[in-house]
Amino acid sequence: MSLSSYYRRLSNRITHGCQKLVVLLSATVPGIALAQLPALEEPTQGGGGIRSTAQGYMYDGFILAGLLLSTAAFIWVGIGCLSSFNEGRARGEWTKFGVTAFVGVVLILVIIWLSTEAAPILSQ
Repeated sequence: MSLSSYYRRLSNRITHGCQKLVVLLSATVPGIALAQLPALEEPTQGGGGIRSTAQGYMYDGFILAGLLLSTAAFIWVGIGCLSSFNEGRARGEWTKFGVTAFVGVVLILVIIWLSTEAAPILSQ
């Protein structure tokens, strides 16, 4: 065994031992593990008691779900419009593309409008 391989194995063992020590210390002393974590943000509504805080987080979750639904609808309509555009370009028939684009825009507007109308209702 050469001297360089001996030092490499020794260095790997020391590194592995230090990693085990850090994991052990972070499990036994929680202050070390939580030292640099930011404070948890309060919900946009509610706060004070457990129930109102949970309602605030639920409100934020429903608003986020509405935004995700709007995003998914936008992507879905975009993919549909692209496929009907390619089909219209290949066949020379543009009516399907026009109908798809019009219905898609109306669908997106309705979803955004419903999400906007639902926000004040959820805040009550």
